[in-house]
Amino acid sequence: MAKEFGDWDSLSDRVEVVPLRGHLADEDELVAALVGFDIVVTLRERVAFPGSLLGRLPRLRLLVASGMRNGVIDYAAAEAHGITVCGTESSSAPPVELTWALLLGLARGLVEESTALRTGGPWQSTVGADLHGRRLGLLGLGRIGSRVAQVGLAFGMRVSAWSRNLTEERAREVGVGLAPSMADLLATSDFVSIHLALGDRTRGLLGAAELALLKPTAYLVNTSRAAVVDQDALLAALHEGRIAGAGVDVFDEEPLPAGHPMRTAPRLLATPHLGYVSYANYTTYYGQAVENIRSFLAGTPVRRLP
Repeated sequence: MAKEFGDWDSLSDRVEVVPLRGHLADEDELVAALVGFDIVVTLRERVAFPGSLLGRLPRLRLLVASGMRNGVIDYAAAEAHGITVCGTESSSAPPVELTWALLLGLARGLVEESTALRTGGPWQSTVGADLHGRRLGLLGLGRIGSRVAQVGLAFGMRVSAWSRNLTEERAREVGVGLAPSMADLLATSDFVSIHLALGDRTRGLLGAAELALLKPTAYLVNTSRAAVVDQDALLAALHEGRIAGAGVDVFDEEPLPAGHPMRTAPRLLATPHLGYVSYANYTTYYGQAVENIRSFLAGTPVRRLP
């Protein structure tokens, strides 16, 4: 797919482009697949590049990652092994469609109703959760959270937001309320959507105690980072029916193993990390990956990470 979104032919006089399909999780398999390459382009955080792997790739000189933030590359090891790491920008308008696809799918029982219609099940068996007048709580009000807020307001929802550094002035600029605390936001929202960057302060931010604050009729949507939510606590809440449902696009382990409990959890609408998979993003990722390679070969690397 990557070859469709960049001008790879412009490199043909100096670079042989070889697509690698399929996911390789085992380090030995990765070494076998990558050991012969001088340049590697990786998609987001799909494949980890720890020091142990980088040390086994003696030919590698340039690692290009899509996006300008990558938490699975050992930058110190890359520098020690003489490997330049570069990133790419994302689309100037971050996609929020999947957040709303998950939220709306949960609210209107689309998976259950579509499955029943196709398999001869009961006709019209769910009752939709109205959006107008309901409270949408946003954890994070950055570029993506702000756009999600605008859509919620267009639906006639009452929108409030919280994050540690969020100010009342910023919330007012977006047209939403500032929740006095995360606990208040969780306890009073009918839908909660997560839009926080992953870091030391947000890892495990929503554990069992926090999920217990949600109403039994509330829905949780996470298109941000899996580790913001304790996955075991979320599974327990879903199995025990303590929340109405969850929409999830991110997971602790990707791709999910065949027998992973997230694949069969009740009340869960899950997608395989599709949030960033859009035409605009891919055009930017791979167009700039080509630029990164060209600049590196010219001795002037751009968009260096970290």
